[in-house]
Parts: sequence; C-alpha cells; structure tokens
Amino acid sequence: MEQHRAGAVEAHTRNYGIHTLVWFEVHETLNDALQRERQIKRWRRAWKHALIAEHNPHWRDLCDQVPL
Repeated sequence: MEQHRAGAVEAHTRNYGIHTLVWFEVHETLNDALQRERQIKRWRRAWKHALIAEHNPHWRDLCDQVPL
C-alpha cells in the first residue's frame, strides 16, 4: 500500500492518482477474490459508489484496517 500511495506501482492507482483506500473485501481464496473483482468490474459506477457508501459513508481511508 505504501508503494501505491507513493506512485511507485505501474497500475491503475498510479495512472489515475489514487492514494486512498475507501473499500475492500476479504475472501477465503484468491479464486473467490478474483471472481468477486470480475463481478464488480461489470457494475455501473453508481452501484460501486453505493457499495462504498454503505460500508464507509464518509469515504475515509481504510488502509489501517486491512488485515495483514
């Protein structure tokens, strides 16, 4: 996460200047996580915003809550 914040990762986060984690999910397996990611990628932006607002209404940074 520190690399993402510093812009050191060649990815979506760097290209779009994203530095705040406002939502995440924990899954049992990598396959479950990838399946969920594919599902959410097909959603409309409004649905994604609603998902974030449901769990993080003030859009606070959640980096300190990510389980290690």
